[in-house]
Amino acid sequence: MESQDKTLQLLDQYTPSDALEAEAHAFIRNFVTQQPRYWARDTLEGHLTASAWITNKDQSKAVLLHHKKLDIWVQPGGHVDDEDKTLAQASMREAMEETGLTDLAFHQYGIFDLDVHAIPERKNEPKHWHLDVRFWLVANNETLNINEESNDLKWLSREEIEVLTQEESVLRMVRKTL
Repeated sequence: MESQDKTLQLLDQYTPSDALEAEAHAFIRNFVTQQPRYWARDTLEGHLTASAWITNKDQSKAVLLHHKKLDIWVQPGGHVDDEDKTLAQASMREAMEETGLTDLAFHQYGIFDLDVHAIPERKNEPKHWHLDVRFWLVANNETLNINEESNDLKWLSREEIEVLTQEESVLRMVRKTL
């Protein structure tokens, strides 16, 4: 994984869009400064995760999945692997694994959105924080293939997303793109 300095540089190049995202930005930046293995799952108080906001070419739809464990509609994304060289690379890998899309491109280089959210306690894990760094990807085709982590996977319009979720961080990404 990229160095703390590179990740801090990436964070410093990003301007949050609202007060809630500014809080997430400050929290994530502080966490990266204090944790040498800021991405590692064994950093149990929390760790950075990488997500992908995927839109079609004309920005009329985005991909959401219904997460099995969390029972909510969210964008593709997840844990950073030690083999991932950058957060952007982790975001792309997660996008491809969770959607089956292979012809993806970054809409822009750099962070698209930030969020901090609690993950509930499970059998083998205490409650902890996911410090989610999100990148905007554009799909050149729209053929989806669901994997075992999801109950459902769909291309959705802005109106359809607004019916399925009231999760503010998802709706903020909708407002930024669709």
